[in-house]
Amino acid sequence: MQQTPSSLDDDAPEPEPMAVRLIRPAPIDDLVVVDALSGRAGTNRSRGHRQIAADTDRDALLAWLARFADNPNTLANSRREAERLLLWAWVELGKPLSSLTHEDLLVYQRFLADPQPAERWVMPPGRKLARSHPLWRPFAGPLSPASTRQALVVVNTLFSWLVQAGYLAGNPLSLARHRRSKSAPRPTRLLDAELWDVVKASINAMPVDTGRERAAHARARWVFSLFFLCGLRISEIVGNSMGDFFSRADRSGEARWWLEVLGKGDKTRLVPATSELMVELARYRRALGLPALPQPGERTPLVLAVSWHAAANDAAAYKAPRPLTRAAVHGIVKNVFERAAQRLAAAGESSSARVERLRAASAHWLRHTAGSRMADGEADLRHVRDTLGHASIATTSIYLHAEDDDRHRSIEARHHLGWD
Repeated sequence: MQQTPSSLDDDAPEPEPMAVRLIRPAPIDDLVVVDALSGRAGTNRSRGHRQIAADTDRDALLAWLARFADNPNTLANSRREAERLLLWAWVELGKPLSSLTHEDLLVYQRFLADPQPAERWVMPPGRKLARSHPLWRPFAGPLSPASTRQALVVVNTLFSWLVQAGYLAGNPLSLARHRRSKSAPRPTRLLDAELWDVVKASINAMPVDTGRERAAHARARWVFSLFFLCGLRISEIVGNSMGDFFSRADRSGEARWWLEVLGKGDKTRLVPATSELMVELARYRRALGLPALPQPGERTPLVLAVSWHAAANDAAAYKAPRPLTRAAVHGIVKNVFERAAQRLAAAGESSSARVERLRAASAHWLRHTAGSRMADGEADLRHVRDTLGHASIATTSIYLHAEDDDRHRSIEARHHLGWD
C-alpha cells in the first residue's frame, strides 16, 4: 500500500484526499498498511471499553476470524468476505474499514455485482489460484444476487461482532433494508439426465496415454462418483478419509458398506456406500497402487493428488498423503464441466443454453442433482434427508439401525450412476 506524499509548504493548497494504490492484490496478512488506513483513527471507532486487544482494523478482523478456527469451511467463507471488504475500503475508497458509512456499503453492494477494474480484482478466467500466487485476486468474477446477499450477511455479522466487542461505535449495515427472498419452488442448480450423459462421456473420453493422464482420469471418475452417489459437500470430500468406509451385516446377514461422514456442524452421519460406489472405490484405489478395499482407520484421503502413488508391495513405506484442498477439488469439477461444455460446443451447440449451464455448474450442483435424482427415483424422502445430512441421525438405537438398513436397500435399488 502506498500513500501519495503531501506538501510540507504551509502556503500550499489543501492536499488532495489520500490516494492509495495496490501494487498487487494480496491477502491482508501479506500487506503493509499505512497508518492512515490502519483504523486507529477511524470515524466509527468506539470510545468506550474494548473487549478485544486489537487496535487496528486488520487485527480486529483477525480476532473475529479466530472464533472460527475449529470450522475450516466457515473460516474460509468468513475470511473471503471480510478480506474483500477490507481491501475494497483501502483501495477504492482510501479509508479504513472503521470509517465506512452506510452509503459506502451501498456502493460496495453494487461493486460485488461487478468488481471493477477487473484486472485488479478478478482472477484470470478458468483459474483457481493459491493465495500466495502473484495472479491471485479476491474475486473469481461478479457475484450473483444470491451470493451478494450472502456476502452482506457475513459482513453484517462482522460489524455486529465488532460493535459488541466495543471496537466500533455502530454497525453501518444495520440501516439496510432486509428483504426476505422468495424460495425457489424446486432446486434449479442441477443437471438433467442428458447433461449427465455428456459429463460421463467427457470423463470417459479423457486421455489415458501417460501415467499422469491415467491418474487424472481415474481421479475425475472417482470424484464425480463420490459427489453423485453420496451427495457429499465439497468440505466433506476433503475432510474425510478412506478409513471411514466400513462394512456391517444387515438383519438378513448380508454385508453392506457405509461411509461415516463428519459433516457440517461437526455432525456425523452414515452414507450408504452402494455396490456401484464400492466398485468405483476399488477401481480408484487400484489406480493408486493400493489394495481394493480400505482398512479400518486408514488415513488415506478420499481424493489424492495426481502425482501420488503408493510404494509398490512395501507396506512399511506407506505414508498417508495430505488431502487435497477445497480449491483443488473445485478445480477438478470445473475442469470436467468445461470438457463437457466443449464437447457440446464441438457438436454444434457452441452458443446453446446447455453449454452455458455446464460452464456455470459447480460441485454443489452435484449435491443438488444427487438429491433430486434420489427423490425422482422414488427413494423414501426420509432416507434422502438422512443421506444428505439435512438432519442429525443416531446409530446406537436398534430401531434406527433397522431404518438405516431399509435406507441402504432403498438407495441401492433406486440410485445409480451407470458408468459404461
